[in-house]
Amino acid sequence: MTALHSILGPRDAGPGERQEMLDRARRILEEAVVDDIERVDVPGRGAGEETEGVLRAEVERLVPALQSGSLFGGSRGILVVDAQNLQKAETEVLVGLLQGLDPESVTVVLVSSGALPAAIRNLAKAEGTVHSVKKMRERDAIAWLREAARERRVKVDAASAAALVQRFGSDVAALGQALDQLVTVEELITPDLIAARFRNRPDEPMWHLADAIAEGDIGSALRRLADFLTFGHPLQLLAFLEGDLTRRSLAASAPDIETFAEWVGGSPDHYPTKKAWRARRSAAPADLRRALDAIARADISLKTMPEVTHRLTMARLTIALARWYRGAVGAS
Repeated sequence: MTALHSILGPRDAGPGERQEMLDRARRILEEAVVDDIERVDVPGRGAGEETEGVLRAEVERLVPALQSGSLFGGSRGILVVDAQNLQKAETEVLVGLLQGLDPESVTVVLVSSGALPAAIRNLAKAEGTVHSVKKMRERDAIAWLREAARERRVKVDAASAAALVQRFGSDVAALGQALDQLVTVEELITPDLIAARFRNRPDEPMWHLADAIAEGDIGSALRRLADFLTFGHPLQLLAFLEGDLTRRSLAASAPDIETFAEWVGGSPDHYPTKKAWRARRSAAPADLRRALDAIARADISLKTMPEVTHRLTMARLTIALARWYRGAVGAS
C-alpha cells in the first residue's frame, strides 16, 4: 500500500460529495491501520492565520506531523482537507516533505475539491494513488441510499427511497442522518411517513455554522461556510449571523432568562432561548461590539464589491467571529 493518497472531488463539491470524499479518506486510513490521525483543514485563499514564516498557522502543523512518528510508536495517519487551497510557498514546502514517504510509518491522504496544486498533483501521480469522486446526481444518491439502508437494516422500498431523495437531494450526509433516525421506527416506512417526519429545514446549515463559530472551531466553521455557499446566498447567511449576534448581545445584557425570553419574543423553556442564555458569557462585551462592527462592514462589502470577493469576505468574517466568540470562554 502506498503512503500518499489523493482524493479528487468536483470543484463545486456539495455536502454529498464532501461526505463521500471524507468517507473514502476514512476507509483508506482504516486499511492502513494507523494508530492516530492528525487532521489539517487548509483555509481558503486569503484566509487563515498568518505567521512569520511562509506557512499559515493551520498548514504549519503539517511540518511536525510529517517529520515525527506516531504518538504510540506505530503508523501515523495525516488527513489534509481542502488541499486545493494550498498556496505556492506551502506547496513547495510540502512537496519536499511528501517525497519518499515510508508506508510503514505514515499514510497521508489529501482531500481536494478540484485540482491539487500542480507540484503536489504530479508527485501524487508519480509516488501515490489517486482516487476520484464524481459529482453526485440524484440517481447516484438513490444507489447510495439503498446500500446505506441495507447496512443499517432499514427497509426502504423504491417509493420511500425516492421520497427521501426528493426531500434531501444528493446530500448523502443528510440522507445518512435520516436513515439513522429511521432505524428506531417500528411501523412501515412509507413516503407519507417520510414527508411527515422530515421537513425541509433551510436554516439548519446556518445553525451548524453558528455552532462551529461559537465553539471557536475555525476549520469546521469554514467547511460549513463552504457547504452553505454552494447553494445559499451570503446575504442570507449574514442576516442569520446578525440575528444570532443580536440574541447573544441581549442575553449578555438581560438580568435573567425570563427577561431575555421576553426581549426576543420566546419562552424560557424554548431550546434556542436556553441555548443563547447559556452562552451569554462566552464572549466579552468588547468582542461583541467588534463582531457587530465586522458584520456591518461585511454587509457593505457584499452590497458594493464584486461577487468574486464575497466568499473571501465571508471567510474572513467567519474566522474573526470564531475568535471573538470564544475569547472569554470559561469566564464567570
